[in-house]
Parts: sequence; structure tokens; C-alpha cells
Amino acid sequence: MCSANAPTPRRWDGTFARSPRSRSLRVDADSPTRLVRSAQPGRCPDCGNRVDWHPRTDGDGRRVGLHPQELPAAAVPALSRWHVSSGIAHPAHDGTPWCRIPHTALCPARSAPAALTPQLTTLRRHLALHTRRLINNGTLTAPAAPPSERTEPCRPARPIAHLLGVHYIAGHPIGAIQCVAQTRQRRRCTRPVLDDQAPHGTWTLAPTTLVNHRSRPGETMAVYDLTHLPYTEQMRWRHQHCAGHAASSAADLALTEWEPFDARLHHQHIHQRLPRGGRKQHDGA
Repeated sequence: MCSANAPTPRRWDGTFARSPRSRSLRVDADSPTRLVRSAQPGRCPDCGNRVDWHPRTDGDGRRVGLHPQELPAAAVPALSRWHVSSGIAHPAHDGTPWCRIPHTALCPARSAPAALTPQLTTLRRHLALHTRRLINNGTLTAPAAPPSERTEPCRPARPIAHLLGVHYIAGHPIGAIQCVAQTRQRRRCTRPVLDDQAPHGTWTLAPTTLVNHRSRPGETMAVYDLTHLPYTEQMRWRHQHCAGHAASSAADLALTEWEPFDARLHHQHIHQRLPRGGRKQHDGA
């Protein structure tokens, strides 16, 4: 009688030929970061084209958006050449015939750099056509002029927050800061960091601080103060996790958007009036 089970396939030397089981990306327990570095794709908010976001070795911890495809190094100016190693972007050429280029050098929503090679000009034109197609299809909305501080002082677009003894500037309004953790569906969590069931920060006026922690005499700025919260809550905000992922071991699918605040670099985001005109508020408006 024939066996109901099919025979196990073997290799030429008689060993069992078993196909390896697929495994999902995992973060090692002693890893210095919870970020899954191979899963940071995104789209430019100005032109809608694809961008690969990578942590960088220079600067103050900010991430850099690179064009998702490699380009011949001869077609890219030397100052615009980047290479990626182990998920980290390095602002230099590694000696190979290929390199990466920042998306800002190709973004059709920005002014074209003065020195563009013919190949980069063609690629920029291709991205511009894709942007026009997205606008015509209603997928992308043409960016409007940013509102002035006088017309909308109640909701800073990039608020300044004080947590863990450091002033940071956020990439979105307080209520729109999104969790960066990975869900069970292997997608980025859509919940905000601000939680109605958790203690909130307080809007207050603080002296305008410089990088060396000195203050400008007589100048104040609106700050979302979180220093009165427990240490675990401040760490949750710093890691940009929602309340559901506060104690979770899930990996991060995006970099946190906090940047160390610098009064010289971020002077256009300094607001000298509190949101909604109140002296102190405990919400994230």
C-alpha cells in the first residue's frame, strides 16, 4: 500500500531538503535602538514621491531622506553623495561606482540646485511628472502657504516641548504626534502619543534658551512642559509611543521626530503667546 504522506525530499547526498521557514524582522534584546532599520519608507509631504528615511552619523540625531534608488556616482556632485551602511546614512562616498542622493536635491517642490547633471535633470523631471499625476488624481494636495503666527497662534505647527530636562521641537502639533511602534499587522501604529487617560503636559511661558542653556533676557516662548510627569511618562513621550505601546517590546517602524531645540535654527517656530490665550493649559491643542 502507498503511504498517505508524501516522501520527504532529499538532496543528492541523502540529507533532508527542508525549505527554511520565513521569519519576521526582530530586534535583539540588547540592541541600542528599537528601530527596524529596513522598514523606513515614506513619501515626501511636498511632492508625494518615495523617500527612504535613515538615521545619520552627523548632525544632532536628525534623520535624512534619500532617493530610494542608487545613482552612478559620476552623475552626482561630490557634496551630494551619500552611502548607507547597516541602515545608517553617511554623508560621503564609499568609493563604489554607485551612491545615494538626498531627496531634497531632486524634489520638484523645491527650487532646483544650480549644478544639476543631465541625468539628475531628467530624474527631477520624472519626479515632477509623478507629482503632477498625484495632484490630478486627488492623491496629493498642493501645499498651501504656511499660516503666520498672528493668524493661528493657538496651535503651533512645530511646538516646543520640555521633557527629561531638555527642550525639544516636534515635527507635528502635540495632538498629531503619531506613535512609531509596529503593530501586529507589521504596520505603524496610528494612535497618537497624547492620550486622554494619561496625564497631560502644561502649556507655559519659559525663557528662550540657547544651545548652551543660557537665556535671552526678556524673551519668552510657549513650551509644552512635561517635566512634572512621572519618569516613565516622559520616556514614553521621548520614545514617541502611545499608551498601548508604552511597555511593549514591539519594534519601531519610524524614527522619532524630536529634534533638540536651537533658538537660532528654529527661531521661526518660537511663539511668545500661549495657545488659546490662557496662562496655563493641560491639553495638547
